[in-house]
Amino acid sequence: MTSVCFPLQGAIRAALAVVFLAAPAFGEPAHGIAMYGDPALPPGFAALPHANPDAPKGGRIVTGNTGGFDSLNPFLRKGTSPWQLRFFSYESLMGRNWDEPFALYGLLAETVETAPDRSWVEFTLRPEARFSDGSPVTVEDVIWSYETLGTLGHPRYLSFWTQVDRIEATGPRSVRLTFNTDNRELALIAGMRPILQKAQWSDRDFTAATLNDIPIGTGPYVVSDFEAGRHVTLTRNPAYWGRDLPLRRGTHNFDEIRVDFYGDGDVLFEAFKAGALSYMREFNAEAWANRYGFPDALSGNVVKSEIPHQKPSGMTGFVMNARRAPLDDIRVRDALIHTFNFEFINDTLTGARQPRITSYFSGSQLAMQPGDATGRVAELLTPFADDLPPDTLSGYTLPASDGSARNRKNLRRAMKLLKDAGWDVVDGQLQHAQGDPFTLDILLRQSDTQDKAIIDIYRKSLERLGITVTVTLTDNAQYTQRVSNFDFDLTDFRRALSLSPGNEQHLYWGSDAADQPGSRNLMGLKSPVVDRLIDAMLTAETQEEFTAATRALDRVLTAGRHVIPIWTYAVGRIAHRKELRYPDTLPIYGDGAEWMPAFWWYQE
Repeated sequence: MTSVCFPLQGAIRAALAVVFLAAPAFGEPAHGIAMYGDPALPPGFAALPHANPDAPKGGRIVTGNTGGFDSLNPFLRKGTSPWQLRFFSYESLMGRNWDEPFALYGLLAETVETAPDRSWVEFTLRPEARFSDGSPVTVEDVIWSYETLGTLGHPRYLSFWTQVDRIEATGPRSVRLTFNTDNRELALIAGMRPILQKAQWSDRDFTAATLNDIPIGTGPYVVSDFEAGRHVTLTRNPAYWGRDLPLRRGTHNFDEIRVDFYGDGDVLFEAFKAGALSYMREFNAEAWANRYGFPDALSGNVVKSEIPHQKPSGMTGFVMNARRAPLDDIRVRDALIHTFNFEFINDTLTGARQPRITSYFSGSQLAMQPGDATGRVAELLTPFADDLPPDTLSGYTLPASDGSARNRKNLRRAMKLLKDAGWDVVDGQLQHAQGDPFTLDILLRQSDTQDKAIIDIYRKSLERLGITVTVTLTDNAQYTQRVSNFDFDLTDFRRALSLSPGNEQHLYWGSDAADQPGSRNLMGLKSPVVDRLIDAMLTAETQEEFTAATRALDRVLTAGRHVIPIWTYAVGRIAHRKELRYPDTLPIYGDGAEWMPAFWWYQE
């Protein structure tokens, strides 16, 4: 058919072109952004619901880390820096409400705007935003920070940058990022990237992990003093630009935060007992019940506070490196899980007071449900039935023992699994059919007394099967280097997971991260099914679809038998000096290390 173009049609098209060119952008600038729907807090909110806007300013607290540090740049793969620096000295364009998953509010940016399909996001900077040296935060600083962290920074920043098609200034105070993938969370992730000062690094090597350069940030605290490997002091900036923002009212109340470093957890606890530390996080329920009978605790000078939360359990335990044989065999990993006598270990070390982690998102609405997969979860998994780990669709559960030291039933099952995988005991030593002995190198930090105590018990069970076990204890620097290069068979593992999991899941268990040095995919997992499920999470347009995809992912990860789980931390336990106070209203992320001390204050 031949088309005919009438003059009137051409005029209409020209008029429409003018209308479209003059029309506003797809979205409208807003004070916040949420993954689904609108943020809970309205424009002009006065303060975060879990902050005390009348909290007094002042006082000093001293906290403790184990190990040491050789860098004050928390954005690099090389070197070890105090983790507190990232959260108290640097800021991003958007900030969190700790009572609301999947929502952000303006911090360095006064507004955020995005396309309906989230293909781009645009931020407009606050004119008053300043670095700690008083210089203004510019669009140039923002663009440089994204590019530098995305190409030279820690691996946790690299994946996001590969999904950015372009970044450009759209005005004197506005910057837009356009994405090259369909991923609704990217707009939120963009809002959480730390912003650094470009001018500071014009004649310096950003990648050098040294103590010579402290990145200049915009946060409430600046580094005022440090001694290599011993202590760091953060002082509240009296000229902090954002002190009156709704996100900041009632927060960052201490004048000084000092971080002291100790050789291990036992030495750190003795320092707390002696009054050298202001607070102590306790991760052992048995210790919480029995070792706080020292004078200051009995007199009331030290208070024990239990802070509930609604976070997923995450995964804590010992990860198995599937890049190495024989741990690439799920039967072998299953055998090692059966050999781990959790009930006996839990009773010995915690008085059986702490329940076991049952899946990666256990304890939350995102956790896999018991029994057969049903509904949308089954629909997501069934097409991949032939590629799923055993028991994924029917529902995998961890083996349990009778609590005795011998663990005979599970050891028999472990031995059968090992025989099925081609291993047998010859002259007291577990050997493969080719005669190779079964050896395990378990890598731990010297300072981690709890993990050492767990492995001391576990090692005896492994040796009963004829496995030769080597436990290697290293300092923090050696540990970081070996883990970054995946130089271990088993090592301790902790992945804290939130109610708003997203792109970081690719970093934790995505195929692309499996062989990337410094990756957080310590298990070496390469699973197209896992990759697809993470993508399903990221492209979900409703909360229901997102929950189903996360529950399906939880099933596959748990049934994959990559980590030997230990106990969950359903309640935060913080012992602290009586002068330290916290708000009556607790957020759903109530026990987070970032919440304390940001929302606490000092009061006689």
